Amino acid sequence: MIGALLRQVASREPRISSEIKSAFNDSKEEGGESLRLPDMVKLLVKVIGLIELVYLCIDAVDEVLRQHRPEFLRSLQQIIDDTPNVRLFLTGRSYILGELDNHLTKGANVIQIVADLGDITRYLNRRMEDDRCQDPDLMTEELKNDIMGTMLERASEM
Repeated sequence: MIGALLRQVASREPRISSEIKSAFNDSKEEGGESLRLPDMVKLLVKVIGLIELVYLCIDAVDEVLRQHRPEFLRSLQQIIDDTPNVRLFLTGRSYILGELDNHLTKGANVIQIVADLGDITRYLNRRMEDDRCQDPDLMTEELKNDIMGTMLERASEM
């Protein structure tokens, strides 16, 4: 994930691309396939420092593998600490808040977004109707009700 952020931000700053290539080549010469995380973070901090203001938007932080999440969040904290011109926007399910509090600066703004069950119902009805138009035998009324019930139940758990 940090490597992907580095690639995206560095593509905006061609001045640093030779340094990044050099770091990757050095890593390969030392027997690695890619840069180590601390090296990627250092390069990302350097690139961000060349840009007036950077917004890092990371969706679904809860989907980062649990065993990798602490190191990933510590890396984000280091980036925040070392680059005052960066703004971080994260999304994730509510159960991740405790981990974010443990690894990121206190005082973050948290905005809870709740799914509107009416919107979900309309969306599901439209999608299932589209499927039924393609193949009328594809879905029974019982299957449609099971899908709708399960999806609405799951959405209300979030």
